[in-house]
Amino acid sequence: MKSLKLIVLLFVAFSTQLFAQTESEIIGKWESDKKDVQIEIFKKDGKYYGKYLWGKEIVESDGKTSKKDTENPDPKLRSRNVVGITSLTGLTWNGKEYTNGKIYNAPSGDTYSCKIWIKENKLYLRGYLGISLLGQTATFHRMN
Repeated sequence: MKSLKLIVLLFVAFSTQLFAQTESEIIGKWESDKKDVQIEIFKKDGKYYGKYLWGKEIVESDGKTSKKDTENPDPKLRSRNVVGITSLTGLTWNGKEYTNGKIYNAPSGDTYSCKIWIKENKLYLRGYLGISLLGQTATFHRMN
C-alpha cells in the first residue's frame, strides 16, 4: 500500500511539473487564431512587452506597407509606422499569469489594461477597462 501511495505521489508531482506554465513560456512570436495579427513578446528589465509584427488592420492593402499611427492620442506619434511599435507594455509574472499590463490598440488609438495566460500551448490575451470581467479575450498560437 505504501508503494502505491508513493507511485501516486510521484505521478502527481511529475505531472504538475510537466503541465505547469513557466515564466519564459510567453517569449516568442504569436499569431492570433483569426490570423489577423502577429506579435512578438519579449522580456526587458524584468517585465514583458510585445510589438506588432503584422496585422490586417495595420498594413496597407498591399499587405506589407505599415499604416501610420494616425489615431494616436499624442499628435507627435501620428506619423510613425504601426508595424514594429511596442503595443503590450509592463506585464509582470505572478506565478500563474502575466498581469498589470497595458495594450495599445493602434487602429482605434485606445489603451486598455491587459493580462495574459497560457493554457495548452495557446496564449490568451484579455484586454479590459477597469475590471477584467468587462473585457475581451483574443487567442493566439505560437508561430513557427
